[in-house]
Amino acid sequence: MAPAPGSAVTSLWTRLKGVFSRRDPAARAEAERVLLEADFGPDAADAILGAIAGTPVDEVQAALERAVTTALETPVDAPPGDLARAPTPPTVILVLGVNGTGKTTTAAKLAQRLRREGRAPLLAAADTFRAGAQEQLRQWAERLGVPFVGGPGDGRGDPAAVAFDAVSAAPGRGCDTVIVDTAGRIHTDERLMEELKKVVRVVGKRAPGAPHESLLVLDGGVGQNAVQQARDFAAAVPLTGLVVTKLDGTARGGSVVALRRAVNVPIRFLGTGEELDDLEPFDAVSYARRLVAG
Repeated sequence: MAPAPGSAVTSLWTRLKGVFSRRDPAARAEAERVLLEADFGPDAADAILGAIAGTPVDEVQAALERAVTTALETPVDAPPGDLARAPTPPTVILVLGVNGTGKTTTAAKLAQRLRREGRAPLLAAADTFRAGAQEQLRQWAERLGVPFVGGPGDGRGDPAAVAFDAVSAAPGRGCDTVIVDTAGRIHTDERLMEELKKVVRVVGKRAPGAPHESLLVLDGGVGQNAVQQARDFAAAVPLTGLVVTKLDGTARGGSVVALRRAVNVPIRFLGTGEELDDLEPFDAVSYARRLVAG
């Protein structure tokens, strides 16, 4: 398993501790710089520093943890790791994101999680543009022992058609949940985003209330670019949650706070490695503690 943001958060608090011990006018600017380097972003950094302003030096660490926790918390009816169940199967889960975020692997991890909960998932490879993506998900399906539906993978297939076929096939194959790995999108490409909207419309016509989950996978290591991706996808498709991957001690752990602030969507999972079990339900308190204290 890849490490949680450990080395990054240790250096973060070590640096901030020295800053907060000072009382000169430049201390706040220095603290803001440290937070920006950790990818909090200007808005989140300003909000965090405002929340702890005036705190006695010996209480700053605890106050910082509380401020980060507050910034990350989302009022939800169910724990972040609880995935939706449709009143009438199948449940449809769309997995979204740009290429390179770990989207396809995340789809497989979700299938593993659901299988262990006693559910019967089907994996659908709706990335018809890349044969490699189809084959990768097919291999994950074989490893998991779950059904698979794919397209031609030659660049000419219709992603919405694959999603439709998968939802249609699920009941006959004994599956109560369809996980659709959508094509990797360049979030600034209007044509590709319109195609994604088509996938949403098509599954909604085939299954009442679908998609029941739309999870956006983001690479936490790309900092503010992930924030812009989240904004663009949220503007195109109603999202139910974010999955943040590749938080591997690269001093970018503040990006999760920036993401939560930028879009009104809960963080649902952290991808902590490449293995099937490396998918951690998000907990704001424990994440804040790791981020601040290491």
